[in-house]
Amino acid sequence: MILLRMRKTILKIAVIIFTMSLTGCTSLTRKNDLDIKYRRLPVREYRDKLQAGWLGQIVGVSWAAPTEFKWKDEIIPLEEMPLWGHEMINEAFNQDDLYVEMTFLRSLEEYGISASIRQAGIDFANTEYPLWCANETGRRNLRMGIAPPDCSHPAFSNNPHDIDYQIEADYSGLIAPGMPNVPIALGDTFGRLMNYSDGVYAGQFVGGMYSEAFFEDDIIKIIEAGLACIPEGCQYAEMVRDVVSWYKANPTDWKATWELCQEKYRRNPEYQKNSNGGIDVKINGAYILIGMLYGEKDIDQTIIISTRCGQDSDCNPSNAAGVLFTTMGTSNLPDRFKENLDQETKFSHTPYNFPKLLDVCEKLAREYVVQEGGRVETDSNGEEVFVIPVKTPTPSPLVFSWDPEPIANSLFTEKEMEKIKHLAMVNIQGDLNQRFPGWIIAFCGSDMQPGLRETYKGKNNVLLTHPLSKDMPCVLTRVVDIPNGKKTVLKTQVSHHNGGDWLLVIRVNGSIQKEVTIGKDTVDENGWLDVEFDLTPFAGNKNVKIDLENKANGWAWEAAYWSDIRIENL
Repeated sequence: MILLRMRKTILKIAVIIFTMSLTGCTSLTRKNDLDIKYRRLPVREYRDKLQAGWLGQIVGVSWAAPTEFKWKDEIIPLEEMPLWGHEMINEAFNQDDLYVEMTFLRSLEEYGISASIRQAGIDFANTEYPLWCANETGRRNLRMGIAPPDCSHPAFSNNPHDIDYQIEADYSGLIAPGMPNVPIALGDTFGRLMNYSDGVYAGQFVGGMYSEAFFEDDIIKIIEAGLACIPEGCQYAEMVRDVVSWYKANPTDWKATWELCQEKYRRNPEYQKNSNGGIDVKINGAYILIGMLYGEKDIDQTIIISTRCGQDSDCNPSNAAGVLFTTMGTSNLPDRFKENLDQETKFSHTPYNFPKLLDVCEKLAREYVVQEGGRVETDSNGEEVFVIPVKTPTPSPLVFSWDPEPIANSLFTEKEMEKIKHLAMVNIQGDLNQRFPGWIIAFCGSDMQPGLRETYKGKNNVLLTHPLSKDMPCVLTRVVDIPNGKKTVLKTQVSHHNGGDWLLVIRVNGSIQKEVTIGKDTVDENGWLDVEFDLTPFAGNKNVKIDLENKANGWAWEAAYWSDIRIENL
């Protein structure tokens, strides 16, 4: 009997212990759930703010378009500022500020939110619209077979810090409410098609501001949210911190802050490295912030101030107004900024009219909410709500265009090249691969039909290149390791067209080492010149970048003919 009671007692104790353990586990699970913070955004409110964000871009670029690049390094006089009219809202359908970012949306729509950077590159290479600056360079490189991420690498681009992705990154935050890591990732995918370093960070910053604007209307906090999306040590982040600091020190005089920006980010050579002058992201990004801060959430003043800062004076107010409008929502916008918008016309070079654009963005936003660990719930009123986990942004690695990471030697495969419709210049890389393996070509112009020649001046299989323009040389690039203990020599044999001459420039790690005119006065009796350069002083160095430039000496018959390119270890 006693034994039985003992057994019952032991059993009770065991049950109690087991129950306590279960309770403890349940409590722990609940505690972990509580540790995850969420932000809730009714889908109806998301749509309202999404629409407003696009309207802000449209209004900003349409209003300021007449001023673009007419005032450089000077403030636009107030009397030269256009007046807003209701009819102006439909002047944005042909703006590259808008249709380029819709190319990225189309890639995401067609291939999913995990679309690869290589697929993004193919889609961008196949675009038909006119482009300039970094966009044009990146697309040209893609069409020549230079695949991402090399297509924007400073080895193949003189435009790493141009404004391009900054003005095209709005979409990345509009489809990622409260999800800052999404615009960071999208910058690494789409921003790297044309930009590098600060050029990419600028777009990630803009996307981060939009992402936060769905939940926050304090401009300083929105800027801080964007700042958290980029590396602390980049010059663009330094610029953001400077502008905010200068604003706080002098919150009533935007022109004083503008002058401080000019002094540091336009006149100081340290902040002009690898800059393309007035379209550098840092100075134009500063103008976005000046408009946002000194505009004090007033639509007109935000756009007017950002525009009057000058330079790329339609793009900057487009970004500024887009973020501000997002904080407000369409329902709170004055009618003059939303009525009369054409709902039927498609944006140039896109399949999207305005309603379709909003539909695609919402579809992608729903997918990103789930991907980021959130969900879509239905509340007690039967309305959908985005439940979005709060996550700390993880910026991309810090790189500098003047000290870049090694090139990836990334080329499109033959199958990938078959998907690119614009093959006018891509065959030149194939010809180069065949004749001089290991070299990559960039900025080759189409004049004189570049490519292999069966014979030229007694030599077989001669490669013809041509400068892109009078000021932009065609560049052959190779990255090599220079061994110790050996003499290493670069050897080339080159010729010219009988109607002209050209300048051969040899660079090592970006620095000019040798310049030789290739023309009738320098070649031998057979029309060729052997040019050598001793690489031995660079012995022991890895990833040495060698550039051979076919540079114009005028602008007549500037073709270069390459019979031999070798690097010999003697």
